[in-house]
Amino acid sequence: MTGHLNSAQPYAIALFRIVVGLLFAAHGAASLFGVLGGAVGTDGGTVDAGTWPGWYAAVIQLVAGALVLLGLGTRAAAFIASGSMAYAYFDVHQSAALWPIQNGGELSALFCWTMLLLVFTGSGALGLDRLLATRTSSAAEDQRASEPVTA
Repeated sequence: MTGHLNSAQPYAIALFRIVVGLLFAAHGAASLFGVLGGAVGTDGGTVDAGTWPGWYAAVIQLVAGALVLLGLGTRAAAFIASGSMAYAYFDVHQSAALWPIQNGGELSALFCWTMLLLVFTGSGALGLDRLLATRTSSAAEDQRASEPVTA
């Protein structure tokens, strides 16, 4: 059974990455464009452009979430996203109370840790990272095969 689970691991990581990226990007889109119920606390509105830290967090959520969803630059995008959620937790939420359940920071904490996990696992199967790496290595092999052999 362990062998079957291990062989499915890259696909499980890919599914995890896709869902997390979609949810993260949805938060950014809601805050920036007022879709999906809008930004939290705005009654369906958006965060004001350029306001710190909300607008910048929303941009990171949208861009990093989309990159994670696609599996493109997954590790770097997840690292930035994880850092932004750590900042959100410690700067915005923890001043209200110690525990996430008390201060409303569960989502920030969960996104922080899920994105950090993706930093270490990478995109898994089905990511554009792997597709581009495969194409790049194939092109390099083709180029080496077509070069004349010199003694």
